[in-house]
Amino acid sequence: MRKALRWLLSLVLVIGTVATAGAATAADRGAGQETATTDIKDRILAIPGMSLIQEKPYDGYRYFVLSYTQPVDHRHPAKGTFQQRVTLLHKDTSRPTVFFTGGYIVSTSPSRSEPTRIVDGNQVSMEYRFFTPSRPQPADWSTLDIWQAASDQHRIFTALKRIYAGKWLATGASKGGMTATYFERFYPGDMDGVVAYVAPNDVLNREDSAYDRFFERVGTKECRDKLNAVQREALIRREPLEKTYKEQADADGATFDTVGTLDKAYEAVVLDFVWAFWQYSRLADCASIPPATASDQEIYRTIDAISGFSAYTDQGLEAYTPYYYQAGTELGSPDIKQPHLGKLSRYGYQPPRNFVPRDIPMRFNPLEMPDVDSWVRHHANQMLFVYGENDPWGAEPFRLGLGARDSYVYVAPGANHGADVAALSPEQSAKATARILDWAGVAPAAVRRDEAKAEPLAPFDSRLDKRSLGREQALRP
Repeated sequence: MRKALRWLLSLVLVIGTVATAGAATAADRGAGQETATTDIKDRILAIPGMSLIQEKPYDGYRYFVLSYTQPVDHRHPAKGTFQQRVTLLHKDTSRPTVFFTGGYIVSTSPSRSEPTRIVDGNQVSMEYRFFTPSRPQPADWSTLDIWQAASDQHRIFTALKRIYAGKWLATGASKGGMTATYFERFYPGDMDGVVAYVAPNDVLNREDSAYDRFFERVGTKECRDKLNAVQREALIRREPLEKTYKEQADADGATFDTVGTLDKAYEAVVLDFVWAFWQYSRLADCASIPPATASDQEIYRTIDAISGFSAYTDQGLEAYTPYYYQAGTELGSPDIKQPHLGKLSRYGYQPPRNFVPRDIPMRFNPLEMPDVDSWVRHHANQMLFVYGENDPWGAEPFRLGLGARDSYVYVAPGANHGADVAALSPEQSAKATARILDWAGVAPAAVRRDEAKAEPLAPFDSRLDKRSLGREQALRP
């Protein structure tokens, strides 16, 4: 019923990619020629355009690092192709499959997202287009947008669906949660459910007062004042601390051509400090923040540990050019007032344009995020959004309207950007787990009778299930 109701919604998008359907159909035919007894690697590599980079052993699974041929432009396939990196954690074709997107590069080490463990399934992971090595050459940056990326995901799903014929769920965290949501908006007939973690929803790029309100109430006043004082002190002591910064940059061979000057880079790092603390730390970590009277060295070291002085060097920005490009063309970027800094700030929060090389043209499209937001409010079906109470990126969350069906927005108490289903209240965690199991078609009878009995089907694996929050330097989801 879900897919039948949504077929009409995706018809226009299917027409827009009809030129690429031949490749997907060929993939189906190639996969269809293999039998269920054929080795899974051979079945996967029978898909046209799919090639093996590496297979890595892991107990209970087969793990493949793959390369898949994608059109540079799904609207105009004749413009050429590029190789997109994909990984596959294979358990069994009879199990459900989780499509994980990180929104950046893809890890080539075996890992399981939380929904994959909950449903005890397979996991396909996609590297986002334009993150190296999945970058077209030459790079036509106009083809880096959320629809093109969703179309990448749609083709991968279509190619693998004949092998993994069970239920599919999309998931991802942060920019990956955004990616999973955009995929559902553009191809609502593909997935049987979506679990989006800590996904920002910057509907109106020029309206960021929600962030100001967030920073006025997050944590405790004592912690907020402590963080603000250190941030302010770093700007008061700009001259001696920038001297240390320059010495470090010279020693590392770091340059500042993209942002323009060391001074701009320094202030960008300092202005990220409070945001980065709440994104990656807990309230209890405030105890480790030094007083404003600390030495220059301690203030510098604290700022560096939290927001990272390498972030806005050319070398630190290079790998993230695709993110800043998207932030400045579609996704939007946050801006906060930080009144405690007074006139100490020379530049304020700098726009994404400052972090992308000038030879890459950028133009912001203000229509994309309102479109996605409206679609989620009115058409969300079997979607789950999880946020952390103390995560700044959750200040502008996705919300559900009257048109949403079997969809939920939950907030994990006291959690940061690493919030997940396990961090929710016991009642909400059980409810979310039960819905995920049901969407994947693997809910045990006991869970169907009583959602409070829901728990992951696969046991915890300390290596496979260890989600690294990975402190990202610079203001990025």
